[in-house]
Amino acid sequence: QVQLVESGGGSVQPGGSLRLSCATSGFIFGEYDVGWFRQAPGKEREAVSCYSATGGDITDYTDFVRGRFTISGDRPKGTVYLQMDNLKPEDTAVYYCVRDLSRWSQSCRTGRWHRWGEYDYWGQGTQVTVSS
Repeated sequence: QVQLVESGGGSVQPGGSLRLSCATSGFIFGEYDVGWFRQAPGKEREAVSCYSATGGDITDYTDFVRGRFTISGDRPKGTVYLQMDNLKPEDTAVYYCVRDLSRWSQSCRTGRWHRWGEYDYWGQGTQVTVSS
């Protein structure tokens, strides 16, 4: 049974940092791209970052987090992390960990990772609130 369990959310002031974790199970971590999406109240769900262990730790980010967020993976633990620095109020959202629907899809390399339809499993989400 595939499971993704997020943790690490919380409340911080602007400029602060948080580290999200996503513990995965039920599949071989190195065979699927994983990533993070987020959704703020009243807004569309949006892609944040992706990680692929299939081609040698490939990562990508959307422009609004590039340079502030860092995604990484730990294959033995089957866990993906999202280090978020210099947080802004507009980063406030529920963050979801997602898994690609296809093995070896390379969606993180090809750019398809922005599409919600590329994923078939996601976690329950973790709330991130940035406010002074």
